[in-house]
Amino acid sequence: MARYLLRRVAYMVMLLILLSFVVFVIIQLPPGDYLTTYIATLEARRIPITESLLEGLREQYGLDQPLHVQYLKWAGNFLRGDMGDSFSQNRDVVKVISERLALSVTLSISTLILVYLIAVPIGIYSATHPHSFGDYAATVFGFLGLATPNFLLALILMYLAFTYFGWSPGGLFSREYMSAAWSFAKVIDLLKHLPIPLIVIGTAGTAEIIRILRASLLDELSKQYVITARSKGMQEGAILFKYPVRVALNPIISTVGYLLPAIISGETLTAIVLSLPTIGPLLLVALRAQDMYLAGAIVMLLGALILVGNLISDLLLATVDPRIRFGVRAQA
Repeated sequence: MARYLLRRVAYMVMLLILLSFVVFVIIQLPPGDYLTTYIATLEARRIPITESLLEGLREQYGLDQPLHVQYLKWAGNFLRGDMGDSFSQNRDVVKVISERLALSVTLSISTLILVYLIAVPIGIYSATHPHSFGDYAATVFGFLGLATPNFLLALILMYLAFTYFGWSPGGLFSREYMSAAWSFAKVIDLLKHLPIPLIVIGTAGTAEIIRILRASLLDELSKQYVITARSKGMQEGAILFKYPVRVALNPIISTVGYLLPAIISGETLTAIVLSLPTIGPLLLVALRAQDMYLAGAIVMLLGALILVGNLISDLLLATVDPRIRFGVRAQA
């Protein structure tokens, strides 16, 4: 196991280096740069632009250097924990991201826990009671959850909350708590604003996991080892949770690889509709402004989370399913 972990970490480092190059190149592909957007803004305000001003701005932001020099400087600073300065916000990228990262993690992990607490029991019930009313209800919910766009569900819930309760559910805090220091009252206010984002972001994931778990568990329940265990007089509950459920959870555990970056970036369109201060809208703003250091740092963060998530998935699969072993070749 130790050799496997060392090998995976080495692969992750190489992939992150390759990812950093690809990210930097892709961000540079659109025509122009941040100065193009900035100059257009100045022209819209009818502010005169001189050649000396342009040269000074290019030198200030390091845009007068060749691309490979810009990349090496950016990558070298990145290794030292310096992600550069955000052009559009004129602040350190680390500070800009950290302001939204804590709330993004809180919202997303809460959503993830809620999704599994709801989806796993429903999926097990649906598989053990096929063609029952509960199974059909779970199937209908699954189809609706997968078919309904999250932003549309967000608009519907916001309308219902405002119309029938007189409550504006946008954002994660009330206006008086947005800039206030953390306190017990601010935490309570956050908890009041969490239900709608949790429901909106978690609906599609809940529906997907229910369908996956139902299909996997139904397949396991029809296998010979389950039939043999029943013929030996084992109780149904012991059979269900000792063998088939553990195996049926494998496809769900393997989704951690993409769930980790998903819970950080969140549903960008949903976050915009609900005015959520998460990472997704920040990435969209950075890409539109061609703020390469801010956008590059966020994409690198998401890429690193994908690699870490895949490693966690493999380790969890080895723990849950004893048939999976690392570093051992199959014997002929």
